Amino acid sequence: MTLWEILAVFAAGIGAGIVNTVVGSGSLITFPVLLTTGMPPVTAAVSNTLGLIPGSISGAIGYRTELSGQGRRILKMSVGALFGGLAGAMLLLTLPATWFERIVPALVGLALVLVLLQPWISKSVRRRRERTSSSPHPDGGPLLLVGLTLASVYGGYFSAAQGIIYMSLMGMLLDETLQRLNAVRNVLVAVVNTVAALFFLFSADFDWTAVVLLAIGSALGGLIGARVGRRLSPTVLRFLIVAVGIVAIVRLLHH
Repeated sequence: MTLWEILAVFAAGIGAGIVNTVVGSGSLITFPVLLTTGMPPVTAAVSNTLGLIPGSISGAIGYRTELSGQGRRILKMSVGALFGGLAGAMLLLTLPATWFERIVPALVGLALVLVLLQPWISKSVRRRRERTSSSPHPDGGPLLLVGLTLASVYGGYFSAAQGIIYMSLMGMLLDETLQRLNAVRNVLVAVVNTVAALFFLFSADFDWTAVVLLAIGSALGGLIGARVGRRLSPTVLRFLIVAVGIVAIVRLLHH
């Protein structure tokens, strides 16, 4: 890597750590930056997953107050996240690399749609809760567990926007504040990234320089995001995510 590429990857790690902690989709920042260094898509995806683990963990620690009283719920969901994340990681290395190159532009596009629809989804969830008088299952029931497990398969394969999928599912099926749901989301993302990374360490090619730069940057970003994330404008973050996501799609289509 050149000096400018090193600085760009490090800065992307910080940005992804902040964005992942606050709203998710930080991979839409780091993944295209890794591609611009000339890294093959699958190697970039694996390096990205490995490098963003510290950010996921620091973000979850930053939300420890909101995690209070959710231990039993998180334990249940983490089991599904663990097996789902492992399945997704295995798919990434089992399917041909050409499949990944063809599928990822569509996945990034789906992630961008979810980012854009997030405010509408949140409003719909609030209206639904106001209309219904029935109490939701305290842990979301089997439907939520299955949905989160499938979302974790997606997360293990390609992590962009997995947190937004988690938030959409939990928001519809759990009667909790968005901040407490966001805390759970950070834990689930950390579980998926960690189990996928452990699998990749022994079975995939990755770039150690990129991993270290992203790890340090995302850890710092996770701490920043947990402290000041509530003060940042969701509109600005959403614009940033969409902008870099479009760059990623263009880059992938011309790779």
